[in-house]
Amino acid sequence: MKKKILIEGMKCNNCVGHVRNALEEMEGVSLLEVNLAEKYALVETEIDNSVLKEVIEDEGYDVVGIE
Repeated sequence: MKKKILIEGMKCNNCVGHVRNALEEMEGVSLLEVNLAEKYALVETEIDNSVLKEVIEDEGYDVVGIE
């Protein structure tokens, strides 16, 4: 299932790298894209939204929604 994770707090490509690395380390997640300008990450996964949110927020960013 494709999920679009809406993320606040990413300000530069270094931030994108933090989010990308955190998601890529998760088993069961295929990272499709992290978009700085539009503030989202697009993934393919069956992992529960609360787990995705926790992983990103542990990196210091705010998840404002998952579509």
